[in-house]
Amino acid sequence: MNIDAIIKPFQRFGVHLGLQRIYKLLENLGNPHLQVPVIHVAGTNGKGSVCAYLSSVLTEAGYRTGRYTSPHLVDWTERITLNQEPISQQDWSNLLLEVKGKIDPNDESPTLFELITAAAWLYFAHQKVDIAIIEVGLGGRLDATNVCPQPLVSIITSISREHWQQLGPTVADIAREKAGIIKAGCPVVVGQLPLDAQEVVLTQTKKLDCPTYIPHPASQLDDGWAEYSSIFDSKPIKYPLPLAGQIQLSNSVLALAALEILQNLGWQITEGAIIQGMALTKWPGRMQWTQWQCNNTTYKLLLDGAHNPASAVVLRNYIDSLNIKSVSWVVGMLSTKEHDEIFKALLRPSDRLYIVPVPDPSSAKSEDLAQLASQIGSLKSCQTYTDLKSALDAAFALPELNYFDFDNFTDKAAKDLVVLCGSLYLIGHFLGMRE
Repeated sequence: MNIDAIIKPFQRFGVHLGLQRIYKLLENLGNPHLQVPVIHVAGTNGKGSVCAYLSSVLTEAGYRTGRYTSPHLVDWTERITLNQEPISQQDWSNLLLEVKGKIDPNDESPTLFELITAAAWLYFAHQKVDIAIIEVGLGGRLDATNVCPQPLVSIITSISREHWQQLGPTVADIAREKAGIIKAGCPVVVGQLPLDAQEVVLTQTKKLDCPTYIPHPASQLDDGWAEYSSIFDSKPIKYPLPLAGQIQLSNSVLALAALEILQNLGWQITEGAIIQGMALTKWPGRMQWTQWQCNNTTYKLLLDGAHNPASAVVLRNYIDSLNIKSVSWVVGMLSTKEHDEIFKALLRPSDRLYIVPVPDPSSAKSEDLAQLASQIGSLKSCQTYTDLKSALDAAFALPELNYFDFDNFTDKAAKDLVVLCGSLYLIGHFLGMRE
């Protein structure tokens, strides 16, 4: 039985935050979540890359390492990995059937996210992992992942205004929900937060008597390396930084701080494992360079989810650091996102915009996005397309533009760039087209 057929009955429940259903389901499964040492990661942006760094380094250190993240880009199996390898289709299906079989028909049905989260806990318990890196799905306090009473480390990467419909209208409200993953006496690593969000988080860590660490962002070195000061003795730690964007100077140190905490707890994580693990880290769909072929030429194409204003600012800052003349944006967004703020962060008068639908029922209407974009700035052009391939071909087809191409690429020359962004579902659709 394939995964889609198993999960289809649960898709109608949507987002329904709360812990009662997941606790009941886990109890029916023998409480697998209590058998797994955990690092728990919450935040608006940066969760995925922090999880990727941690799982890569811990795998290199020789530990049997699980990782649970969401959403997936192309295939459901991406959500659960063991030592960096996705779970097999067969194991995924068997797990979901096992979990589904433990649902009491007299109880309120779990949501889809609760079903797959329970399956992840069960898989990690079956596999007897040494540690699992668990990413929060939405918020924190009432998220289905928030069932571990004593995480080894809790991490809050960033906080900005997203999912405010479920989490509250202000950044402080959202911070309160994300701080719900903090447990009494357990170490907490905190990223660079807005002051009102930081105040909420630090009030919670103080209330629960948690050792709390706020590492400074790393410094960029030559040749793709970075350096940061230890949270314990300020010694410099040098490491490779394979993921693109200035934001990784902040994200990477959150992972390194958590690894230092594990070292202090007796975990054997050598400098060599850190260097090798960081170097091997991959996190597809986030500031990822790939390629697109048009008119018998292979061009460079930049992919990034950039699905909220904060991540759009990060993407724009990265592009500005490349000395780009103009950007052709191929964009699709979900209807629930803050379209105007994302456009304001991304668009400049010299840019072009190619709008496509996201292959999802909640896609924003392309015509509405085009009208909004035209009100925000004087773009060189703004067009809508019914499919992604047509939009990409059109974006690369203008003869007057000097695109990044693979044969003549130099990051020191001002050129014209094509960027696909706006939704992780759209990025996943693109990557699925390539397979």
